[in-house]
Amino acid sequence: MPTAVRAVPWEGPVVDVDVHANVPSLTALYPYLPDLWIDWCKERGYRGPGAAAGHYPPNSTRACDPRWRPASGAPASNVGLLREHVLDPWDVDQAILNCYYGLDALRHPDWAAALVRALNDWIVAEWLEPEPRLRASLVIPARDPEAMIAEIRRVGDHPGFVQVLLPVRNDALWGQRVYHDVLREIADRGLVAGLHYGGTTESHPSTTGPTSWHVEEYAAEWQSFAAQLTSLVSEGVFQKIPELRVSVLEGGFLWLPLWGWRMNKEWKGLRREVPWLTEPPLDIIRRHFRFSTAPFDGGPPRMLAKCLEWLGSDDVLMWATDYPHGYDENAGDLFAALPESMRGKTMADNARSWYRL
Repeated sequence: MPTAVRAVPWEGPVVDVDVHANVPSLTALYPYLPDLWIDWCKERGYRGPGAAAGHYPPNSTRACDPRWRPASGAPASNVGLLREHVLDPWDVDQAILNCYYGLDALRHPDWAAALVRALNDWIVAEWLEPEPRLRASLVIPARDPEAMIAEIRRVGDHPGFVQVLLPVRNDALWGQRVYHDVLREIADRGLVAGLHYGGTTESHPSTTGPTSWHVEEYAAEWQSFAAQLTSLVSEGVFQKIPELRVSVLEGGFLWLPLWGWRMNKEWKGLRREVPWLTEPPLDIIRRHFRFSTAPFDGGPPRMLAKCLEWLGSDDVLMWATDYPHGYDENAGDLFAALPESMRGKTMADNARSWYRL
């Protein structure tokens, strides 16, 4: 029996742009991995990357809502759980599957690329093929631009893949020139660049050093998203690749108006540094970016309504449960604050248009 119902009073169509798949164990990828790399894993006692557990403490209710924690095994580790917990109760038309497994933590370029290939093949075989309501993000070896392009070319034309997962933490900002060919490949394939929570780096994830507590990281992670948006806009990515679409997933959105005001202000005074920016940065964001609704930081209804107005567009938000994470306690507040003109668009229409579903 379904263990959840729609958290909002909406009876229309739903497209969920961020549901997660967890790899239950490294051995689940062995059927898709060449023998050489299976031996490599066994000989080294490698049981899989630990990066995901660092971002999602496995026993936290934020990592997995108690309603969705199975009696045994990993949460969100098979398509049957996803059907039971989200697809059927919400009567979802389509959902975008994202799998952050933390393979960007691996330093060996060939090993990382082999595991990424296996992960993408696992997503196709275990999720996309048995469930027609799903589309997915393909994963890339995030430390090697040449290997990223090769993997996009290998599986990017599969009809089930509509997005490329870019972890928000990275060794360099995604807008920098070393990644422009990667972004161009994404756009040329008709895919979306999905900027998603997660990622490991050689340096510190904040501007002043590592955090001590998970709450620090969790509360301040929007800064990583803002830094990536600033990079993509300032480096002229959208002048070079005007057809590029970027989704901001699991990064919130209420910080966007304040970021936009600041960027527009500084652009007016410093635009001589970036002469290719011939329009206000926030206008570029409204055209080239979309944001998932989860996690949602609630607030007083009057202020929430004002923030939604400040977004300046009915098109920028896309609904997400962020399954299996526990973020939907304020979903009803957000839905209630949405003006009527945004409800159908946020719940389904914006995602359909953005992902060309």
